Order: sequence, then structure tokens, then C-alpha cells
Amino acid sequence: MKIFIICSVRDATQKYRDELEAYTSKLERDGNTVHLPHRDTDQTVTGIGICTQNKNAIMDSDEVHIFYNRSSQGTHFDMGMAFVLKKKIVLVSTAQRTAEKSFQNTLVDWEANGCI
Repeated sequence: MKIFIICSVRDATQKYRDELEAYTSKLERDGNTVHLPHRDTDQTVTGIGICTQNKNAIMDSDEVHIFYNRSSQGTHFDMGMAFVLKKKIVLVSTAQRTAEKSFQNTLVDWEANGCI
């Protein structure tokens, strides 16, 4: 299976990256091909270049796994692309239902019901 991981890159701590890499390693040991943005997307190009690389990798994926960070603009941008492409998602962390309307609620519903 091909998996794209939506996660923070720009402000990621080493602890966060270690968690991402451990998760990725497990997926790869299980026989999956994983696109991990801080490792597999060229971060030295322009913003549109990064978005284009991620778009192509999301299009090529079977599933998108999300490490949700509500303050990450890139996370929201990539989630929008995955939504338009009607990708199956797996919530890996920090997307809990809230009392008010929120992206977290959208993610919880998307994972449970798929894209409409």
C-alpha cells in the first residue's frame, strides 16, 4: 500500500520527527511504501514546488495518514488536497471531537464515513 503522511514540517521538534519516523518505519516494515514529507519532499524548493510534490504524492497514495496539528498551514493545505482527491484517511494523533465546529470534527467524520 502507498501511504502519504500529512504532518508538520516547518516547526517540527526533534521529538515529533522521531515519532513520525518510528511510525513510518513500522509501516515500511509491514511492506508499505510511505511518503514522509520532511524526508521525501524536497524542502529547498519554493512553496508551490513543495505543494506540487505533495499533491503528486497524495494523488499516488492509497491512504493518507494524518498527524493533525491545528496550527500547521501545510497540514491544512495537504488535508484539502486529500479531501478533494477523496482519499481514505487514518488519524494517527490529536484529532479529537470538539463541542464547536472544527477541523477536528471534520477529520473524525471523514475518517468514520469517508469523503462524500
